[in-house]
Amino acid sequence: MIEFSKKILFVGYGAVAECTLPILFKHIKVAPKSVTVIDFESKEEKLRAWTAKGVRFVKDRVTEENMDTLLSKYLSAGDILIDLAWNIDACEILQWCHDRGILYINTSVELWDPYAGGKKHPTERTLYWRHMNLRRMFAKWKTKGPTAVIEHGANPGLISHFTKQGLIDITTASIRDGKAKGRKAEKLMGHIAARRFNNLAQDLGVKVIHCSERDTQITDVPKQIDEFVNTWSIEGFREEGTTTAEMGWGTHEKTLPALAYQHREGPRNQICVARMGMNMWVRSWVPNYTIQGMVVRHGEAFTISDRLTVWEGGKAVYRPTVHYAYCPCDEAISSLNELRGYNYALQPKLRIMNDEITKGADILGALIMGHGYNSWWVGSDLTIEESRRLVPHQNATTMQVAISVVAATMWMIENPEEGVKVPDDLPHEYILGISKPYLGTFISTPSDWTPLRDYRNAFSGFNKPDFDRRDPWQFKNFLVKDGD
Repeated sequence: MIEFSKKILFVGYGAVAECTLPILFKHIKVAPKSVTVIDFESKEEKLRAWTAKGVRFVKDRVTEENMDTLLSKYLSAGDILIDLAWNIDACEILQWCHDRGILYINTSVELWDPYAGGKKHPTERTLYWRHMNLRRMFAKWKTKGPTAVIEHGANPGLISHFTKQGLIDITTASIRDGKAKGRKAEKLMGHIAARRFNNLAQDLGVKVIHCSERDTQITDVPKQIDEFVNTWSIEGFREEGTTTAEMGWGTHEKTLPALAYQHREGPRNQICVARMGMNMWVRSWVPNYTIQGMVVRHGEAFTISDRLTVWEGGKAVYRPTVHYAYCPCDEAISSLNELRGYNYALQPKLRIMNDEITKGADILGALIMGHGYNSWWVGSDLTIEESRRLVPHQNATTMQVAISVVAATMWMIENPEEGVKVPDDLPHEYILGISKPYLGTFISTPSDWTPLRDYRNAFSGFNKPDFDRRDPWQFKNFLVKDGD
């Protein structure tokens, strides 16, 4: 446990914050009276056990107009703002914290109104566009300022640390199994010692990295008509799922997918597709079965591909393809089908599954592909039983996010003047050391899986799906398309 004598403000008290608060008090010694929670909905009942200990609850909403006035009531230099709300502009709140010496953490890069400007070019609707706006803002700062960690939940967040651990584990296994010998083995170990994960991925031959997730949690309270049911933020899922699919684009890729657009500024490590992420499906794998997941846009597709790029003479000579492959719980899939039928207008009733979950797990990890083992998966298989043992009344999905938030907050307390950081900038050993006890079974395992291994064409001879059978790691081989 580490001590913190200043104040902490939670903005937003949804499912993730409910799980984060009790974990925070287990790891950070802070007076309950120094912790305040703000939410625009009535959360008195959910917070009753905590307010009895001194935590303060404020029913209010952070808006573009009142942000300075409201936040200034509860924060000053050296304090921490834990932003677990949605639709608060990241540039504005980061600038506000920077100017006032306040430490800051969030789990996603947001806007005040993500649905404004429906006729924007697809590239302007992306997280990449938001990151470029952040970079332009940071470039104007005269000092690094207080530490701010952006996009540090489960994914984005833990997934970056899983990726680093996976690259190390592949290297260790390659040397042990004789796949890497002599100078090559020394070179790989040198990359690890120097934390050159981009060179390590390049020399291992990594081509593709999926954030592959299968949520198997089920409930004895089935989804009702006109109801959206999920295991985490419904509004957050809807916003990211109904906008452009987005991915880090590898240097090994030969052809762009249909409706793809490339960026014209910055590192240009990503592409986007003028197609909703929730409607773009790919083949992926979690232990121990193939899944079909959605290419929902997520920050890890930007940060992992950016940090793993190898540059020579201003040219990107190596970069893996990186994106999310998300297979949510059955109730969420049913909710998405209904959402499509309603032309993407959100259902009037919303429900986060918790106590009604009867069994299941959230299986979340980095699927690292293209090296000498074909595939390697590193991540968390967290059951509902284990998550309830750790924090009662919580589910496996929110647990994976919450512990990541707490671990990054602890790192901020110990490193308070580091400026803005993304998950890939933090030491993976530190974050995983705190997080692993909350992640259920931690898995790091090879697999012979490729996107073509289990593929079967039910209408062979009557259609011609576009595959590259000579190079299994081309994006077209992962994509679920007409004729499959």
